[in-house]
Amino acid sequence: MAVARPAVHEGARPAGVYTRHDIHGDTVLDCDVVVIGSGAGGATVAAELSEAGFDVLVLEEGSYYQTRDFTADTSTMIRQLYRDGGATMAIGAPPILYQEGRAVGGSTVINGGMSWRTPENILERWEKAGVGTSPKEMEPYFERVEKRIHVAPMDAEAIGNDNKILKRGADAKGWEIIGNLRNQAHCVGSNRCAFGCPTGAKQSALVSYIPRALHFGARVYADVHVDRITRHGKRATGVMGWVRHPDGSRGHAIAVRAKLVVAACGAIHSPALLVRSGFRSPSGRIGHNLSMHPNVKVIAIFDEVVTGWKGAHQAYQVREFQKEGLVFAAINLPPSLMAMGLPHRGRALGKIMERYDNMVLAGMLCEDTTTGRVRTIDGKPQAFYQLAEADAANLQRGVSLLSELLFAAGAKQIVLPFHGAADLHSADDARRLLDQHIPARGWEVLTVHMMGTAAMGTDRLTSVTDPFGLVHDADRLMVADASLFPTPIGVNPMETIMALATRCAGHVIDNARRLVS
Repeated sequence: MAVARPAVHEGARPAGVYTRHDIHGDTVLDCDVVVIGSGAGGATVAAELSEAGFDVLVLEEGSYYQTRDFTADTSTMIRQLYRDGGATMAIGAPPILYQEGRAVGGSTVINGGMSWRTPENILERWEKAGVGTSPKEMEPYFERVEKRIHVAPMDAEAIGNDNKILKRGADAKGWEIIGNLRNQAHCVGSNRCAFGCPTGAKQSALVSYIPRALHFGARVYADVHVDRITRHGKRATGVMGWVRHPDGSRGHAIAVRAKLVVAACGAIHSPALLVRSGFRSPSGRIGHNLSMHPNVKVIAIFDEVVTGWKGAHQAYQVREFQKEGLVFAAINLPPSLMAMGLPHRGRALGKIMERYDNMVLAGMLCEDTTTGRVRTIDGKPQAFYQLAEADAANLQRGVSLLSELLFAAGAKQIVLPFHGAADLHSADDARRLLDQHIPARGWEVLTVHMMGTAAMGTDRLTSVTDPFGLVHDADRLMVADASLFPTPIGVNPMETIMALATRCAGHVIDNARRLVS
């Protein structure tokens, strides 16, 4: 009888990578710098400091997977690579679903690879707050990151029909549309970006910064949950954690003694780690200032065959309305996830899913004008976020505009993300959306961009960290992830996180005697 091969297997690992299989008892480790988290911020800091000669140890709650482990089994990939299977949400009306990666490489393993510099107007806004992030000052950090992760335009042959249709609609409307810059080396267009790149073309932290850190002597411990940062008074001295088994149960204890502690767990988990470790900010703002770039999507059905599953995850962005806080893009989801996003049930769902190969899934990023908060409840983070009326109105306008674009491209029917809303069948239907009051509590809203919960700034009474991520009123404690953003940025945040992390690492190198001695 044949035995099915597991969708994810664990084979030989590179030197310097350790997992739960390598820890056979309670363990104490020593290093110069311990980095908690291995995503865009943590992996970047680890690589930069390792290259500078520091003894760096990276702790990651998720497991270690290699490119060969990423398969077309979507449900398994989601269970393995996403925190809580992707079923996390910020409480509000409507609730906002958000997704985080939990694996070595963090969310860079499951993102679409879009690599955009922080818009200059955002950098200038931050610069006015005194954080030293003018476009000129940030230029070398962006250049260094772009070289490390191979930021480049898409190869033409990797652009799928869904994105060509998006461009066709934008061109018909005369709207600005630009080709995406992505961290990829000759993407073949398998459209598996969100479930682990099966070719290694996407230069996530897993295949870029982590190998670089290992090359220069860093150690990576996967399957380790960090409970708290240890401290002596206000000085961070290391971390306490435990081995996490696949079922989430607790294994052997792990203690790390370090001269510098870097929290890079993301905007949801970094503030919770600081709070449950007993650190307090003079501003009282740890966990506040949560921005989320709320996103809604539409599903357009065409007479022509689209085969949206062929081609890159995103190849273009419609920037016509960027100054108004809206960016449009086309993506694709596997049939199971597409079906989950449809309001149809039973036979009706089966009938519409018969047209899966004729569907274009498109959505928008909205630069939010309000903020939420991450509260720490029983040691665990819970996000709270209430969609602002102005942002809801902007999203509703965005749905109308995006639908117009898709009808201009030839769509015959559009399914909306609003509970109980009738499908659209023409551009006139799309325009009439603006005349309707559609209560936001019935919307499907989601995001993968969480920012701002340990915002940097020079004023200890309004910010959580200094401009280089060092926590105010603490010693030897740094944050290096999207928590640092003072405001939302209106574009995909990965490159901004990496650039700021590179800057934070440079500050450590320049001040080694004070921070790592």
